[in-house]
Amino acid sequence: MHALDNVIWNALGTRDAEFAESSGSARRFAPEVSPLAAFREPSSSGYDSLSGLLPVGGTVALFLADPYEGQAGWSLIAKAPLLQMLCENGKGAPSSSITPEVALEQLGAADSEEMITLTALTKPGPFSKRTHELGTYLGIRRSGRLVAMAGERLKVPGYTEVSAVCTHPEHVGRGYARVLMSEVMRSIRERGERSFLHVREDNVGAIGLYEKLGFRRRARVHLAVLRKEPS
Repeated sequence: MHALDNVIWNALGTRDAEFAESSGSARRFAPEVSPLAAFREPSSSGYDSLSGLLPVGGTVALFLADPYEGQAGWSLIAKAPLLQMLCENGKGAPSSSITPEVALEQLGAADSEEMITLTALTKPGPFSKRTHELGTYLGIRRSGRLVAMAGERLKVPGYTEVSAVCTHPEHVGRGYARVLMSEVMRSIRERGERSFLHVREDNVGAIGLYEKLGFRRRARVHLAVLRKEPS
């Protein structure tokens, strides 16, 4: 199996193990870090193990190889086909395209509330109170307000995911996403790793940007957000 197959499971068993909660054949991130979870395989025992990690009413987000099929004790809250894209070289944006007056700021715990606000508005994917602990997150501010960001999320041996790429609607079109991604990718590349990401299959504009930065489509995965129901 490739490290990027069942990537949440692999991340929680390797480089993201410090954030993992486990039960039987299931793993999840600590809830304040991320709602992402996984199991060794999508069997009834996998779902039973996952159930042991959640209270009734709790939700998790899974990346599945095939579309979700109904399981007893679970309700499907949301779903979407995603593309997993891999960057083999990833030089990112040329330095000439980076506007000198754009200062990149490393984000951390003190910025968590602003990061959650921006991701709630732009919806690049789930972002929680402690998601910033998963890796380096960079942001751009205008008039003191965080208007764009990007960072690192899932990590497996040899690969790091570029995630939470988002720009406030009032600042779209200024190249902020390209600049931020290029810097995140540079850091990943300097560690001797390759960048990958996940994007909704219908997000044509984002996919076009990612292809310009060197990403290529590797696989199709299916996001399923599930809620645990009373037994």
